[in-house]
Amino acid sequence: MKAVAISSFGSPDVLQVMEFNNPQASTNQVRVRVKAAGIQPFDLAVRSSGWVPPGLEVKCPQILGNEFAGIVDQVGEGVTDFSVGDEVLGWALLACYAEYVVVCVDQIVRKPKSMPWEEAGAITASGQTAHTALKELGVSNGDTVLIHGAAGGVGTVGVQLARAWGATVIGTASEGNHGYLRSLGAIPVSYGDGLVDRVRSLAPDGVDVAFDAAGDDALRASVELVPNKERIGTIASLELGGNLGVRVIRSQRSVNRLTELIDFYTQGKLRIHIRKTFPLHQAPDAHREIESGHGHGKVVLTVD
Repeated sequence: MKAVAISSFGSPDVLQVMEFNNPQASTNQVRVRVKAAGIQPFDLAVRSSGWVPPGLEVKCPQILGNEFAGIVDQVGEGVTDFSVGDEVLGWALLACYAEYVVVCVDQIVRKPKSMPWEEAGAITASGQTAHTALKELGVSNGDTVLIHGAAGGVGTVGVQLARAWGATVIGTASEGNHGYLRSLGAIPVSYGDGLVDRVRSLAPDGVDVAFDAAGDDALRASVELVPNKERIGTIASLELGGNLGVRVIRSQRSVNRLTELIDFYTQGKLRIHIRKTFPLHQAPDAHREIESGHGHGKVVLTVD
């Protein structure tokens, strides 16, 4: 099979299409012919420096990608809930920029017929990260929630989940993305100097929860705005978060969590915005698109 992998770390140019043996499904696994694979900041960190969270290891040549959608084309022994031809979506760490991926059945769910392949390939990672974070922070009806990086892939889902759970959402973003945030139901506010004062003017009764998907400055502002550090979380500033005593959040993926996200999608409470798609062999351009820092929503690779 063809897959996009790295043999060294560096710029997007280290991403190359390579040939690998077709993976084979074993017990309780299926093989999926990939149709779309979302791109995460996680992937950029692996490519540029080899960073991975504890428990993972990069072995070059290393395929990248952590979320996918596609069609089951091989079923291993013991699998009863899925058949060849089923349309599914799910996750597999460091494996998804490829024509085929093998996963355990507890890493996939059925794709709704109404969901385009690009959206199906982009919901799993950002969606489960946002869901994990807001659940850990206890977001509920009546809360005022500040989401930093609200126009990004994680932020986009976070805004919609918080709204669905009855919260008022203030989202930080560049001014060009303010209209987009309003369309999601958030109150937009610009980054930069004076952020704390701007948020206080929008939330005179205070902010209950802050979720940082942007970086150090956003996290420092959150500590000024939210009195309870147990209700401040970050996925972007892990070292500073530990120093400040706030929640450092890592995505906890599960079929149940993903199923809840798909239910929100089919009910019309969650939409996945696709900024741009690229064919598999243009993965370097897809990474550059994300590194540019422009636009909102997800960037996706399509696999023919």
